[in-house]
Amino acid sequence: MNPDEYEQLPTTSVATNMTAGAIAGIMEHCVMYPLDSVKTRMQSLTHMHAHDTIVSTMRDMVRAEGLLRPFRGVMAVVAGAGPAHALYFGAYEYSKEAIGRFSDRHQINYMISAALATLVHDAVSNPADVVKQRLQMYNSPYRSIMHCTRVVYQMEGFRAFYRSYSTQLVMNIPYSAIQFPTYEFLQKLLNKDNNYNPPVHMVAGGAAGAAAAALTTPLDVCKTLLNTQEDGAGKTRGLLEAVKKIYHTAGPLGFFKGLQARVLYQMPATAICWSTYEFFKYILSGGTRNPLRTSSSEIVSTAELVKDDKKLSDLRYVIPVSAASAETSPNSLIVRSGPSSGGERECGRRELPAMSGAGIYGAMSYNTMHSNDANHITDHTALRRTN
Repeated sequence: MNPDEYEQLPTTSVATNMTAGAIAGIMEHCVMYPLDSVKTRMQSLTHMHAHDTIVSTMRDMVRAEGLLRPFRGVMAVVAGAGPAHALYFGAYEYSKEAIGRFSDRHQINYMISAALATLVHDAVSNPADVVKQRLQMYNSPYRSIMHCTRVVYQMEGFRAFYRSYSTQLVMNIPYSAIQFPTYEFLQKLLNKDNNYNPPVHMVAGGAAGAAAAALTTPLDVCKTLLNTQEDGAGKTRGLLEAVKKIYHTAGPLGFFKGLQARVLYQMPATAICWSTYEFFKYILSGGTRNPLRTSSSEIVSTAELVKDDKKLSDLRYVIPVSAASAETSPNSLIVRSGPSSGGERECGRRELPAMSGAGIYGAMSYNTMHSNDANHITDHTALRRTN
C-alpha cells in the first residue's frame, strides 16, 4: 500500500477521537442552531408562503415570539449531540483503521466507515432530533424539553422517538458517504503533508458539508414532517406516506423547501465541526504530528546516511529497533548490511525520528528501501539507532 495515497494506521486513540468528536458536535450544533430553527420553519407544510427567505423567516420568528425563540430546544441538541458525535467519530476512525488492514481502496473504505458510523450516531441522536424539532415548529404546544418528552411518550409511545429513524438513515448514510470521502479527498489535495492545518480543515469541512446537504435535502424535508407531525398535515407514519403528502401539498419543489437554509447551515456547521475535531485531536494527542505519517522527504533523508556506501544496492530495509535489542553506545549509529558488504560499520552520531511501538510497525510497512537489482534480495539488512 502506498503511504502517500492512504493512511492505514490510526492517528490517535479511540478515546481521543470520541472526546474530540463530542466537543465538535456540541460546538457545531450550538453555534448554528438559529439557522437550524429557520430551516425547520421553512420546511413546514402548514405555514407555506410563496416568498419565504431565511431573513424573512428569522425576522418573523423574532418579532412574533421573542429574541430567544430561534434558540428554543438547543439543550436537547446538547444532550444528544455530545454522545452521538463521540460515537460517530470514534466509530468512523476505528472502522477506517480496521477496514484499511484488508483493503487499499481508500475511497470505498471512507464510505463504508461513514455508513457504519451513521448507524450508531442516528440511534443516539434521533430522539433528541424529535424533541428539538417539536420545539422549533410553528405554534409549538410544548413548554420545555422535559414537557415535550413526557407528552410525546404518553400520547404516541416510545416508537414516536424513532418514527423517522429509517428515513434519517436513508438520508444520513448518503450524506456521510458524500461528506467523509469529500473531506478526505480535499485534505489530501490541500494538505499533502497531513499536518494540523486549521484553514484547510475549515475549507474541506465546509465544502464537504455543503455538497452533502444539497444532495440530501429532499430526504431532510421528509424527516422534518415525520418528526414534527404537524396538526395541519395530519399523522404521517412512514417515508412513503411523507413523500406522497409533500408531493400532493407542495409539488416537486416541496422536496427542496429550505434548501438554501440547509446548505447555509451545514456549510459553516461542518467547517466548525471538522476544525474543532481536528484541533482537539491535535491537542489531546500531545500537539505533535503523527509519526506514522512519514513523508517521502523523511525517507530520503534517512537514505542519505548511507549514500556514500558503495554497497547501497545491498540495503533492503530501514527498521528502527527497540531499546531491548540495543548493542552500542547511545551516540552511535550502526549500518548492518549483507555479508558481501563486510558486515557492519559505525557511522557516528545522527538523529533519527523518534519511533513508538506503533511507529516501528509503520516504519516496517513504509520505510522500505528497494534494491536496484530486482533479482537480488539480501539478508535482513537494518539501519538502527540505539537508545
